[in-house]
Amino acid sequence: MNKSTLFFGIDISKDCFDVYGDSLGHKSYPNTKEGFRSFLRVLDKSSHCVMEATGCYHHKLSMFLYEKGMVLSVVNPVIIKRFIQMKLKRVKTDKSDAFMIYNYACEQVLEPWQPEPSYIVRSKELLSLMQTYSRQSTALKNKLHALEHRGHGKSLLVTSIKRQLRNLKKEGQMLENELEALIKSNEANLFSRLTTIPGIGKKTAVLIMVSTSNFKSFESHRQVSSFLGLAPNERSSGSSIRGRSRISKTGDGLLRNHLFMCSFTACIHNPHCKALFDRIVAKGKSRKLALIAVCNKLIKQAYAIAKSGLPYDPNYARN
Repeated sequence: MNKSTLFFGIDISKDCFDVYGDSLGHKSYPNTKEGFRSFLRVLDKSSHCVMEATGCYHHKLSMFLYEKGMVLSVVNPVIIKRFIQMKLKRVKTDKSDAFMIYNYACEQVLEPWQPEPSYIVRSKELLSLMQTYSRQSTALKNKLHALEHRGHGKSLLVTSIKRQLRNLKKEGQMLENELEALIKSNEANLFSRLTTIPGIGKKTAVLIMVSTSNFKSFESHRQVSSFLGLAPNERSSGSSIRGRSRISKTGDGLLRNHLFMCSFTACIHNPHCKALFDRIVAKGKSRKLALIAVCNKLIKQAYAIAKSGLPYDPNYARN
């Protein structure tokens, strides 16, 4: 980064955003178009704005700055949190967070941010609502089970819950159909190639493409596994700590569950996955561990297909 670059750390919330810059100091602006325009007046071609990806609150400002041609980086909030902890800072305010984001920008190498394609943004919104409906459906099913167990099989409560479950199923199916149609209309080729992998169906292929934005921001399949929470985390230190390795379970839980279910089919019909599963089980490892390894194998195959532009080849062998 050029030494003449002027960094601006931005901590954004629902109603306002706090900014810290070396020449500006600290200043707060309303999270509105008027506030965006006021902030833009203090920026020039040497400015580099840095903010956290704070749910939906950062989206309007980031798009505004991008459209105005400003250099911008959007950082994972976990990274900023760890940076603040590393600096042993105990004060937690919007003002202090903006200052720490500024410090992070001054010390780290930053990647310029670019917005995702509009169909990916729309797909993620559909997927998010589908997940909300799924959680609501699970909660209602648990409530229904409890009521029926108490002998309320034909009560008004049971009838109401069953009606709501039917509505949720109908709405969920409608969203699922729209999501699949959206993916097919924009990335039909990649969708078709992913579904050639034995074990990966249409729904899982759509989830993979949406969750990873078609693998465009990943440099290896290992990064994808880590992003989806399927990479093993080893816990050992010295002679006293020997924790069992577990997957982190971060990232998209829905996709992780779908991949785990796909692993059962892949162990039968996908020759590379079957060989991996048999090899791990033969070593005396648990079947669950072997299935998780198969999930990672499916991710590796999907990543290779996305990057190579080729369909699945059952006879492929590494040299």
